[in-house]
Amino acid sequence: MKITLKDGLVKEYESKRSIIDIAKDISEGLARSVVAGEVNGVMHDLRDEIESDCELNLITLKDEKGLSVIRHTASHVLAQAVKRIFPQAKLAIGPSIAEGFYYDFEHEPFSRDDLDKLEAEMKKIIKEGEAIERFELPREEAIKFMEEKNEPYKVELIRDLPQGEKISFYKQGDFTDLCAGPHLQRTKDIKAFKLVSSSMAYWRGDSNKARLQRIYGTAYNTKEELEAYLKHLEDIKLRDHNKLGREMELFTTVDVVGQGLPLMLPKGTKMIQKLQRWIEDLEDNEWGYVRTKTPLMAKSDLYKISGHWDHYQDGMFILGDPQHDGEILALRPMTCPFQYYVYKNTQKSYRDLPYRMGETSTLFRNEDSGEMHGLTRVRQFTISEGHNVIRPDQAEEELQNCLNLAIYVLETLGLRDDVTFRLSKWDKNNKEKYLGDEAYWEGTQAALRNILVEKGLPFTEADGEAAFYGPKIDIQAKNVYGKEDTMITIQLDAAIAENFDLYYIDQNGAKVRPYIVHRTSLGCYERTLAWLIEKYAGKFPTWLCPEQVRILPISDKYADYANSVLKELKKNGVDATVDTRTEKIGFKIRDARLSRLPYMLVVGEKEDAEGSVSVRSRFAGDEGSKKLSDFVDMICKEIRTKEIRKEEVTE
Repeated sequence: MKITLKDGLVKEYESKRSIIDIAKDISEGLARSVVAGEVNGVMHDLRDEIESDCELNLITLKDEKGLSVIRHTASHVLAQAVKRIFPQAKLAIGPSIAEGFYYDFEHEPFSRDDLDKLEAEMKKIIKEGEAIERFELPREEAIKFMEEKNEPYKVELIRDLPQGEKISFYKQGDFTDLCAGPHLQRTKDIKAFKLVSSSMAYWRGDSNKARLQRIYGTAYNTKEELEAYLKHLEDIKLRDHNKLGREMELFTTVDVVGQGLPLMLPKGTKMIQKLQRWIEDLEDNEWGYVRTKTPLMAKSDLYKISGHWDHYQDGMFILGDPQHDGEILALRPMTCPFQYYVYKNTQKSYRDLPYRMGETSTLFRNEDSGEMHGLTRVRQFTISEGHNVIRPDQAEEELQNCLNLAIYVLETLGLRDDVTFRLSKWDKNNKEKYLGDEAYWEGTQAALRNILVEKGLPFTEADGEAAFYGPKIDIQAKNVYGKEDTMITIQLDAAIAENFDLYYIDQNGAKVRPYIVHRTSLGCYERTLAWLIEKYAGKFPTWLCPEQVRILPISDKYADYANSVLKELKKNGVDATVDTRTEKIGFKIRDARLSRLPYMLVVGEKEDAEGSVSVRSRFAGDEGSKKLSDFVDMICKEIRTKEIRKEEVTE
């Protein structure tokens, strides 16, 4: 047989050979560094034997795929340590992931002390240096093997494997795990690792199944690489909105109020207010929207017409007692069915379309308690929601307009380069979840796909992520930990008009069903605030800052002048305060810097006499003395244009 290596070299053998033996045949040095083999593009364990002609890529410790093998093996070492220290724990799954690995266990939550104990035990296991051995078992023997070990999750995994699938195990010392591999040959080949955190997770990602405890870790080929990554993690923690947002007094949460119900503090409220006023003015004055205000709840009858009662009831908060007054109410999870009746209030002709309705909507969704996180996953939130009723021939132009608006908003916020685009489609295998037939879905999906292609936007496609009434363009972003969320969405709906008897009168006097574009221009304000906190590490563009200027009088003697400066700034719409504390000016400057303020104005005898201010900024440090009128003109222009100044110095 002929083995073609990555560099084009061909090795010939008369009989089957394991991948590790082929590596040894090439060189002993290569054999010491190789961790897996890619056979015709498929990853294989070093112990696997090759029996026919193929292309072979030998994966070494320095390759990204080799790093994945190290991490996968580290996850097994973690599981072995857990079984030694907490023998009652049940094993679930433990894959390698983008920046490390995790393993899920049925167990009580793990503390940091637990993780430290597990790290110590892992080091002990690695030092023992046990060989890692691979073996296979027939299905029934494999099931019996794991049943005897009292590992129900492993038994379930085996039972779900297709008939004829190889069922492999890896053994290292006193520990054996069900696994397809590949793995290192010895535990001692793990050179640098760290357990990072733990959290709750659901078995197979299904909130209806068992709650498990997930331990996250990472592993690298060298201690230097690990230390660099851990430093990166520390930098990430400084940007974590759930930590930084509280420290900056933007929001808080209270147990007696409830999970997923954050309290926006004055500074955070000010930021959301600025975003909301900007979006409402932008939509109404420049993009042709009319503004609506609709109820926060409705009878179940409304949701039955829209389809939410059948398709979304588990995600809704249901109110009312049918035995008391016969009515069932529900808090709204979205605004669309309410706005349809705004549209229906007067008859529309083809000339009236597009009819664009915008609303700053407070919505309620019964998210699972395990999914709650800061401002990104909450049960009550506010969204820049809109529903555009259009003629079918207007669909392409209107979708393009909605996408252009979303991109403009992202560019203004400095977030355009942080997003990806996804075409969210229906799941052909679960057609009962959706309105419309296959032709409807293929047609609407093609329309959205064409928009993305025409805009030249790279995008992915995801089955099963559509709304029940239509496909979506989802604009996605990741938080500092790499978790992806939908920030903005644009949906095409050609089905729901029938349910609500929506129509317009065409040029021939006939009633015609319109299409509807469900869209957001900014998305959820709370989630966007979390995104901005992490993007800017709290150092927001000036126009968004809840406190844009702090005036620092050198002493009490200049309090009157400081207050006159404050009055002038406020008259021009600048959010400013005066630091009246009897502290030294150096202390006041340091405190203002720590508060991440854009501007500090130091005023004393010279400034009072000249009608000037001494400007210090987060961007350029000491900017010198300016006339007060010049500074007002400068900052007002920066706020009006929503300029994002770059920081030129680090003080």
